[in-house]
Amino acid sequence: MTNIILFGPPGSGKGTQANLLVERLGLLHISTGDLFRYEMGNNTPLGLEAKSYIEKGELVPDSVTMGMLKNKLDANPNVKGIIFDGVPRTVAQAAILDGQLAARNAEISALIALDVEEEEIVNRLLERGKTSGRSDDQNEATIRNRIKVYHNETAPVFNFYAEKGKSFKVQGMGSIEEIAQRLADTINSL
Repeated sequence: MTNIILFGPPGSGKGTQANLLVERLGLLHISTGDLFRYEMGNNTPLGLEAKSYIEKGELVPDSVTMGMLKNKLDANPNVKGIIFDGVPRTVAQAAILDGQLAARNAEISALIALDVEEEEIVNRLLERGKTSGRSDDQNEATIRNRIKVYHNETAPVFNFYAEKGKSFKVQGMGSIEEIAQRLADTINSL
């Protein structure tokens, strides 16, 4: 079972590349955004709990986010592997994820970080903001703050898996196909 964490700051291309990897490798794609939309859209207990935090402008606790992830894993027991996109966001979530996978006799195969220069990320998100309708993609100050939050809170997950010999960096600049080929080469070398 191949379980890959596709990693990088907002705008690094994780979603785009995850979709290509799903097509090529036949893996399940789990993104936190999709988890939240599904659970909240279906008014599940976890969705309602998440909604209560979001409505107060608070962060959704790890227990809720990782509960949603567990539900997704439980609903897909026979997949040949998973691409995790946007999760884990913290070292605490990484530890919970490792436990959830261990309970299924599985583990993370690799964390692959898309290495993209900050100015490129800002430009990509501003461009995406023209069509995405997402207000957080339309303001440069907001984008830079999201990148800062990523570096402070999420980037340590790279080191968590690096200590296990499972973290890799892939150049995230270039054409979508060039980046996809670099990712495929890294995955094939595992």
